[in-house]
Amino acid sequence: MKVYAISDLHLSGTSDKPMDVFGAEWEGHFDKIKADWEKKVTDDDVVLIGGDTSWGMKTEDGMYDVASLAPLKGRKVFIRGNHDYWWSGITKIRSLAPDDTFFFLQNDCVRIGNAVIAGSRGWTCPGSADFQEHDMTLYLREAERFRLAFTEVKKVRQEGDLLIALIHYPPFSVRREDTLFTQLFEENKVDKAVFGHLHGSGYFPLRSEKAGVEYYLTSCDKTRFVLTEIYDAEGAREKI
Repeated sequence: MKVYAISDLHLSGTSDKPMDVFGAEWEGHFDKIKADWEKKVTDDDVVLIGGDTSWGMKTEDGMYDVASLAPLKGRKVFIRGNHDYWWSGITKIRSLAPDDTFFFLQNDCVRIGNAVIAGSRGWTCPGSADFQEHDMTLYLREAERFRLAFTEVKKVRQEGDLLIALIHYPPFSVRREDTLFTQLFEENKVDKAVFGHLHGSGYFPLRSEKAGVEYYLTSCDKTRFVLTEIYDAEGAREKI
């Protein structure tokens, strides 16, 4: 089993919001993602999708875009992003899943193979360029939601399991200061954290490490519209 990740697909199957208005590199971006996905992913693999999946405003519009991933192999794990307005309630979303390869996280977790994925949206952090005083309330609220997610992790995590935190917003600024998110990741012995949200030419490392946690930025334009491999269970066994 391999674990891949990608974020910020910004699909618009039912709305007129083409992404190529943000640059020529976005032209046909979903076709690029699908082509790479089909080359890499098997039925046994997992693909983490870190929010902002659809521009849809209504649940049915968002789920239309989600369903466009159904022909692709692998188990797909989603969290909500700041533009996922269609994500109206976790119970309803789960009831509309195209099939049993789709998992939707909201302040909780799922165990697939020897990987436990804990997920929530997160929020912009103190120290980030866009953080303002009014963001503090949501920042604290989202940290509490991750505490809830890790409470669920403790119920299912087994010895030797890999723990991945899936969060939409970057859990720290480009200077990688401590935040409530990084503290929670370290306290709960997260192995890898995956995030997105960032776009454009501004610098932010695609991979970094902080206090033993590996961090991956997987916004699709940042990765040139290909999946990032996060974990290879077979490779991990070979290293033992």
